[in-house]
Formats: sequence, structure tokens, C-alpha cells
Amino acid sequence: MSRAAIEQLLHAGYGDRTIARRLDVSIGTVRRTRTLLRLPAGRPGPKSHGTPADVFWSRAKPVDGGHMEWTGTVHSGTTPSLRHDGRRYSAYRIAFTIAHGREPVGRVEPGCGHPGCIHPQHVEDRTMRDTFAAIFGTAA
Repeated sequence: MSRAAIEQLLHAGYGDRTIARRLDVSIGTVRRTRTLLRLPAGRPGPKSHGTPADVFWSRAKPVDGGHMEWTGTVHSGTTPSLRHDGRRYSAYRIAFTIAHGREPVGRVEPGCGHPGCIHPQHVEDRTMRDTFAAIFGTAA
């Protein structure tokens, strides 16, 4: 494998072990390349994604019926959640912001009837539920 390929992945932020696995080279080869390029030692553990939305998309799995399920952590047994830069976020709230371009008001829940659905177009905040209740005369 060429040094250029290792260099490209190092500059992209991949860890030494990931590069070694991906390019089928020894971890020593990756570390020597890192040293030759005068790059700091790799940080062990999972690497952060660019934004909470990037983390969301990496853990959202499409399922039958146009729904999406969460493959990440579930906080308190019911809330799909993610961590980004040391903060915990609700996957429901991230999905809502992706779909509506604004922060949600109150609790965000799936509105499609599919338990745990995190599809951005299927989640509702309190304002949406209250508006629906006002129009159709039902309890939110």
C-alpha cells in the first residue's frame, strides 16, 4: 500500500488502527508514516463526527414503512440519545431540527405511530401537537 493512501487517511482524521485495517497494512507502518509526517500520535477511541446531525445520520437505520430506528444508545430506557463534544442530545430533537430548521418546543415524540421512530419527518414537538389538537379538537 502506498504511503500516499496512509497520508490521506491520516489527514482525514482516521485512527491508526482504522487505517491499518482499511488498507491491510501493519499498525507500525501507519505509525511510522505518522512520525515521518510529523503528525501527533493518534488518539485512541472513537472519533467525533463533525456535528450532532452527522452522528444522528450515522446511527439512524431505515426500516420498513418509511420509518427509521435508532442503532445508538437509549437513555433512561426510552429516549434515543447521542453524545457529541461531551454533551448528550436526544435523537428526537436532532431529527426535529433537521426536518424543521428550528429548535423544538417542549418534548419531541414520534407522531407516526411507529414506536421509537426517529425519521425527521415523523417527529413532532409540543407546538405541532397543540396545533393539531386545536384544529381537530382532540387532546394532544
